[in-house]
Amino acid sequence: MLVLVVRLVTENMLASVIKTKAEIPAGLEAFYVEQDGEFVLDVDGRDKVSEFRNNNRTLKAKLEAQAAELAALKLRSEGVDPEEAKRLASEHQALLEQQQLKAGDAEKVIAARVAAAKADAAKDAAALQRKLEQAEARLSSTLIDQGVLTLATKRGLRSTAVPDITARARGAVRLVEGAVVVVGGDGQSPRLGKDGVSPMSLEEWIEAQAVDAPHLFETNAGGGAAGNSPGGAGGGKQAVKNPFLRESWNLTEQMRLQKSDPGLAARLKAAA
Repeated sequence: MLVLVVRLVTENMLASVIKTKAEIPAGLEAFYVEQDGEFVLDVDGRDKVSEFRNNNRTLKAKLEAQAAELAALKLRSEGVDPEEAKRLASEHQALLEQQQLKAGDAEKVIAARVAAAKADAAKDAAALQRKLEQAEARLSSTLIDQGVLTLATKRGLRSTAVPDITARARGAVRLVEGAVVVVGGDGQSPRLGKDGVSPMSLEEWIEAQAVDAPHLFETNAGGGAAGNSPGGAGGGKQAVKNPFLRESWNLTEQMRLQKSDPGLAARLKAAA
C-alpha cells in the first residue's frame, strides 16, 4: 500500500494536504494526520516519497552510466572482453529491474525475465538441433562408407582407391530411414537399376563404378573372390579361392597372402 501511495503522490494524483477528512480517498486514512484543521500526508510518507525520488535519480544516473559504458564497448569491434560486456549487461539489467520494482512495475520485470528465459531456451534448442543434425550426418557418412567399402572390397577394390570410392559414394548414395539408397542426378530421386523399374542396389552401383572407373579395382578380382574380372579380364587366370571363407579356410594361404599381397589379404578377409 505504501508503494501505491508513494507512486500516487509522485504522479501528482494524490494531494499532500486535504482540507476535510471526507476528501481523503478510501483506505488511505492511515497516511494522513490532522494538523491545524487540515489533514496532512504523514511525515514518514513524505520521507518515503523523497527517498523514492532520490533512489530513482540515483538509479537513473547509474543506468545512464552503464548505457554509455556499454555503447563504448560496442564501438570497439576488436579487443572487446566478452566477459566484461556480459557483466555490464547483467548489471544494467539488474538496475533496470530495481527501478521497475520500486515503481511498482513487478509485472514488467516478470515479463522481461520470462522473455529472456524463452530466448535462452530457444538458443539451447537450436544448438541442440544443430548438434543432432551434425551427429546424424556423421552417422550417415559412416554407414554409407562401411556399406560401400564392404561391397567394393569383395569386388576387388584397390587399397589406394578407398578415398576415391568413398568420395564417389557420398555424391551418389543417401541414407533414407536407415536404408542405403542410390540416388539420381538431383540427389533425391532413387536411381533405377538394370531392369529400369527397381531402385538400383548398392551392388549394382559398385559394378557400375568398376565399368566407369576400372582403375579402382584389381584386374583379376571378381565378385567375392580374387578371380577373373567380368568378361575374362586378367588374362584368363583361374579364380583364387578366398582362404578366409569358412568353406575354403586355409591358414597357410592366408599367411602367404599377407606376406605377398597385404592389400588383397585385407580385402579377402573383409569379404569373408
